[in-house]
Amino acid sequence: MPCAMPFWDQLEVLEKGVAAIIGPQSSAVAHTVSQIADALQVPLVSYAATDPTLSSLQFPFFIRTTQSDLAQMTAMADLIDFHGWKEVIVVFLDDDYGRNGVSALRDELEKRRLRISYKLPLSIKFDLDEFTNLLNQSKVFGPRVYVVHVNPDPRLRIFSIAHNLQMMAKDYVWLVTDWLSATLDSLSPVNQTSFSVLHGVVGLRQHIPDSSKKKAFVSRWIEMQKEGLANTSLNSYGIYAYDTVWAVARAIDIFIKVHNTITFSFPDNYNLSHMVGIGIQLDKLKIFAGGSDLVDILLQSNFTGVSGQLHFNSDRSIVSGGYDIINVNQMGIKGVGFWSNNSGFSVVPHTALKKRKYNRFSQDQKLGNITWPGGITDRPRGWVIADNTKPLRIGVPKRASFVEFVTELPDSHQIQGYCIDVFKKALEFIPYEVPFVFKPFGNGKANPNYDALVKMVDENVYDAVVGDIAIVTNRTMIVDFSQPFASSSLVIVAPINKARSNAWVFLQPFTADMWCATAASFLVVGVVIWILEHRVNNDFRGPPKKQIVTMLMFSLSTLFKKNQEDTVSSLSKMVMIVWLFLLMVITASYTASLTSILTVEQLSSPITGIDSLIASNWPIGYQVGSFAYNYLTDNLYVSKSRLIPLGSPEEYATALQKGPSGGGVAAIIDELPYVELFLSNETDFGIIGQPFARSSWGFAFQRESPLAYDMSTAILKLSENGDLRKIHEKWFCKMGCAEDRTSNSKPDQLHLISFWGLYLSCGIVLLVALALFLLLMIRQYARFKQRQKDVASSSTEPSGIHCSQVVVNFFNFIDEKEEAIKKMFTQCDNHHNPN
Repeated sequence: MPCAMPFWDQLEVLEKGVAAIIGPQSSAVAHTVSQIADALQVPLVSYAATDPTLSSLQFPFFIRTTQSDLAQMTAMADLIDFHGWKEVIVVFLDDDYGRNGVSALRDELEKRRLRISYKLPLSIKFDLDEFTNLLNQSKVFGPRVYVVHVNPDPRLRIFSIAHNLQMMAKDYVWLVTDWLSATLDSLSPVNQTSFSVLHGVVGLRQHIPDSSKKKAFVSRWIEMQKEGLANTSLNSYGIYAYDTVWAVARAIDIFIKVHNTITFSFPDNYNLSHMVGIGIQLDKLKIFAGGSDLVDILLQSNFTGVSGQLHFNSDRSIVSGGYDIINVNQMGIKGVGFWSNNSGFSVVPHTALKKRKYNRFSQDQKLGNITWPGGITDRPRGWVIADNTKPLRIGVPKRASFVEFVTELPDSHQIQGYCIDVFKKALEFIPYEVPFVFKPFGNGKANPNYDALVKMVDENVYDAVVGDIAIVTNRTMIVDFSQPFASSSLVIVAPINKARSNAWVFLQPFTADMWCATAASFLVVGVVIWILEHRVNNDFRGPPKKQIVTMLMFSLSTLFKKNQEDTVSSLSKMVMIVWLFLLMVITASYTASLTSILTVEQLSSPITGIDSLIASNWPIGYQVGSFAYNYLTDNLYVSKSRLIPLGSPEEYATALQKGPSGGGVAAIIDELPYVELFLSNETDFGIIGQPFARSSWGFAFQRESPLAYDMSTAILKLSENGDLRKIHEKWFCKMGCAEDRTSNSKPDQLHLISFWGLYLSCGIVLLVALALFLLLMIRQYARFKQRQKDVASSSTEPSGIHCSQVVVNFFNFIDEKEEAIKKMFTQCDNHHNPN
């Protein structure tokens, strides 16, 4: 016979022989009964024991006809992840049911990179004072998302206490497993006081699809309530209990049809020795001979019951039908969506989504509007980092050098610096108030140990550290860093190599474009002067080879002495005046620049980068406390004897000016921000080569701190809108930004942009001279052709002459010497006037 009755009554019935046990309702009791059922080989079918560990191989005869907490905690973890919360506080019953449920939740949260920050265990006796103290102490924790996993409680004591402690207010989130829905569904009716205490709570309820069977069963139950045969309302566990009885009955019916009978046998007392002491007469217990076969028949069940389709998975639990997401407000219980393991969250049941090929990774996942504690409808942040009574403790390094980054002023004790400005500006982009107080770290006489400062965040001495904190591997293992706000790559700073003497130093005064423009101007001026002088000056006539040499040498010779060829044309003289003025300015500028390069004292260094510096034997400077020392010795294997500690910008400048031969250093290797600050007050030094050992600065927070994420977002906004750059320029660009003063700069070179006005003026004069010359030649040629027409009755050029021939004749006319043209005009006049 199947057995479904109180636990101790079940133990007495065992002495009479049972084929199956239905129940118990408690997971803790199910652990004990499962051991007995396994010893007697009797299937234990429970509609209420949700502890996932009951499905282990330890209990092969345990079958669950309700959803396991493994499915429920998957839904709860998805709900937490869906709303973007990273940490939760768990309130749970400290027994097998509570602990194993929380363990399942922890595993599911870890899969989503979430975590349980704190656990608040409740004793089975549920001491009100004890729980009140637990809840009150949890108010100082950062997370405000509470997950409650306890047994059904008609008195709703947990939320009554939370309400009295003002923890059902704004910023709090209360998520509950299906114990609350089972409690509320069982109460008949639920009074308004219960709803006011639960206002804003979000929970799970096992999803039972609507069907005609369900409607008929509920109607019958209501009639039983009216007749006094039932004293509670119906919840999901009651429906599962009804289907459980039918499943066991069907299985036994099939078993009898196959085996014709149910038989029992008496076991050896040795096999039941572990049950001694629980009030059972061992010699009267009977083992069910067909228990394993009945378990197999039960697991093969597949029928439509009141709860829907009932069939089992490999864990001997029914296949999850999903959960309803419910929200309690002052008016009652409201459904806001559904969850299933396949489709995730939706506003329609998952059975309807199967037709749409919907999956849990779809972007369409959503829930209805939820009313949270305090009556708000916007999603709560889920945590508080600090309040006015407990502000955020922020450690700041009290530097002795490079105090522009961060330090405490000795008189006012005010904390200021570049890093402080970045932090305060970033707080303006965080959508909530963050009370904080700065805690200086260090004595101000020497730079503090940054590793020790970061470790104090891990030890909960500080909530965060703001300053020039390099993001290095050993620190990322104990704290979370924000988005970097400055690069701290290592760079080499050395005396700037403004000009290096060599065989081609005479080319350095001009840039390449200046040289090209100057060379082109010599050529153009020579061509223009030749055109203007060719008709009137014998020096510019002769064989083609001679004319080309004359053309090229004429303008070049003006650099050194008077030209051998004198200019005759007025237009040529005008061009020469402008050209000589341009040449005078360019020559004077070239001479001055070359003189500066050759005579002004230059600080130079043959260092071109980190490789050449390491290959040399020169001493290298580094800042005390910087990670540069460890990097050079451990990664680049630089001898420690070559490394010279320097503690301030003044020591930097002195060591570089002395150089290796004077007891100083050849170069200094330090983090980029320090070097930029040093160069903001120095013009004789610059950055050599490219940055290496790339790293960054960030703000350090405790592990899993939500503020680290929001601060990172704020720093990105600062970078995008240019505020980060403005703060950088405020502190580091007092004398021009460091990147503008590198070893590749050549401040003594002359650029074309400095002389473009002169070149433009000269070009205009050349064009005007050519245009006037061309107009004069066209006018003269037209007069000459008119004279020829007057002399002869027929033109020397046929009327059908081609245009090309006219052009050729015109250029031949221009090529003629001026004296020859005058003779041609005289001959024409003589023919026209013979007397």
